[in-house]
Amino acid sequence: MSRPRAFAIAAAVALIAAIGGYAAFLSTPPSGHANAVATAARPVWTEAKWPFPIDQWGTGRAFSCKPADCGTDVNLYLRAKLGSCNCATGVADDADLDRMSDFYLVGGEVSPLGAGRPVTIAWMKGRSRAYTLTARDQPGRTAISVVFNDRCDMIAATVVLPHDRPLTIEPGVMEFLNSRTVLHWAEVALGI
Repeated sequence: MSRPRAFAIAAAVALIAAIGGYAAFLSTPPSGHANAVATAARPVWTEAKWPFPIDQWGTGRAFSCKPADCGTDVNLYLRAKLGSCNCATGVADDADLDRMSDFYLVGGEVSPLGAGRPVTIAWMKGRSRAYTLTARDQPGRTAISVVFNDRCDMIAATVVLPHDRPLTIEPGVMEFLNSRTVLHWAEVALGI
């Protein structure tokens, strides 16, 4: 990556973080309630313990958003997968997205709700797609898979909801994936 491009990306990330921090400051409730209140347009994500056993990709980070903040219980799981992405094309299409997703963490059986779409998470490109979880132990649950890459490395984000509302929560998920919390973790996890 050229120095001018790296500087421009760093400046853009810093500006986004500053704007996000200022917005968070303006929306922070009185002390003692800092993470308890949010609007439906601004979910509050709280870090949770990684609930899955260690596998070839190790552990990741887990976050939850409660019904008061997201309208329903939402769980988000993030994992870095080093060296597992096509270095030239990244996450080019829905077949790549389906293959790179972490659905086996949440039952493994899915059915797409429609076509995926391209996404940008900071300097990384990828795709997002909504699915119905079809495993017997997941009745009525939906998921969103967002996979994005930096060169040959990628991050898989899996969002699980108790019912068919992926489109209403997706903007809040994308905002969180672009937050300083996630981007700092991504830089460390990807060795940037």
